Amino acid sequence: MAATQVVRSEWTKIRSVASTVWTLSLAVIVTIALGVLISLLSKNEFDNLSARDQLSFDPTFISFAGMTLGQLAMIVFGVLVVSNEYSTGMIRVSLAAVPQRGTFLFSKIAVATGLAFVVAVATSFATFFLGQAMLGEHRASIGDTGVLRAVIGGGLYMTLIAVFSMGVATMLRSPMLSLGILMPFFFLISNILGNVGATKKVGRYLPDQAGSRIMQVVTPVDDDTPYGPWGGLGIMALWVIAALLGGYALLKKRDA
Repeated sequence: MAATQVVRSEWTKIRSVASTVWTLSLAVIVTIALGVLISLLSKNEFDNLSARDQLSFDPTFISFAGMTLGQLAMIVFGVLVVSNEYSTGMIRVSLAAVPQRGTFLFSKIAVATGLAFVVAVATSFATFFLGQAMLGEHRASIGDTGVLRAVIGGGLYMTLIAVFSMGVATMLRSPMLSLGILMPFFFLISNILGNVGATKKVGRYLPDQAGSRIMQVVTPVDDDTPYGPWGGLGIMALWVIAALLGGYALLKKRDA
């Protein structure tokens, strides 16, 4: 089967699954709603902040507060895109139709990544503009230094979270096992490693902590991170590439 036919087939599969629409819709709603709420609360609390905290106040990054939960839906999307075929047994039919496993896998991931990117970038811009509207006089402008980079970076971050989840799901095959590892990893382990003094220097090289750097415009006074916004996104991209290569290696090696 030609690569274009495989891509078309994967697009049909993805858009015909209800969970795809629901998870992406949830990512949009949660990210925007929580971002607006946190921005409004931050505006009301600004005058109560210390002078040091006011200097580190980052209106752009604050509007992206909802991505902490929004990425949960992107993880679910990434896992389901890949593992749905394993849980239903459709993987045997798919691999019989497309014996070239590399073509099969990367066509699926390319289609899902494109969809995730469009949704994530649109969400990032909507979150920024609505969040800044809530911040009032403390808001940032899209034309300010570093802001456009942070907004586009927010979309890239959410996309890479989804693609990383696709790679992990390809390795593990089971949706429950994949989610059972990814959820605690991003929402518990990463936060613990990143906030405990003894492990902080290790934690900042984890994919979510490194990648989220791209959304920061104002650098905190006491920040000693050895990489910048694009360096952090690069570290996250390396994690994603490693996950995809691991998934591809295992897909080639084992039976459906």
